[in-house]
Amino acid sequence: MGWIEPVTLQGPHATLVPLDPSHHDALVRAASDGALWRHWYTSVPSPETMAAAIVERLALRDSGMMIPFAVVDTASGETVGMTSFGNIDHTFRRVEIGWTWYAQRMQRTALNTDAKRLLLTHAFETLQCIAVELRTHALNLASRRAIERIGARLDGILRHHRRTDDGALRDTCVYSIIAPDWPAVRMHLAWMLERHRE
Repeated sequence: MGWIEPVTLQGPHATLVPLDPSHHDALVRAASDGALWRHWYTSVPSPETMAAAIVERLALRDSGMMIPFAVVDTASGETVGMTSFGNIDHTFRRVEIGWTWYAQRMQRTALNTDAKRLLLTHAFETLQCIAVELRTHALNLASRRAIERIGARLDGILRHHRRTDDGALRDTCVYSIIAPDWPAVRMHLAWMLERHRE
């Protein structure tokens, strides 16, 4: 894999650990909080497809295209979701942060902000990425607002980009943070985490 390898990233709210088949049962419990796989605009594995989703992410890891993580609530030690570096460009050092979901009770909490801070810090300060992408369904307004809140800018919309699990055509919003943006985004994320403490 070279310059990007599986790693554990720990913060005060979120700990990202390399995904492993042993996370299966905890991830099923996390996805069941809110029955997340029923949301048509997301791609959260169902209890029946969780094992296959883990195998798929690990295969992408082995091919050098993804670094998948289980997301752990630092305070409780409970596994509450998944996220990944994906679409890894080894030549120009670009990555996408995505394939992310959390148990419903953890959404819009400090854990999500902390996880993004950990991933972005690792991407820009350790991996020396030139840019980080974040993508979401054009109709997933909550996800779009969350991406925009951390300071990513909309690059454009890929119309009829791909099909969703139900066969519908999806328009994909592509956001990015480039290396010159990172100092301001880092300060903003620190401010957001401080607000969670108030």
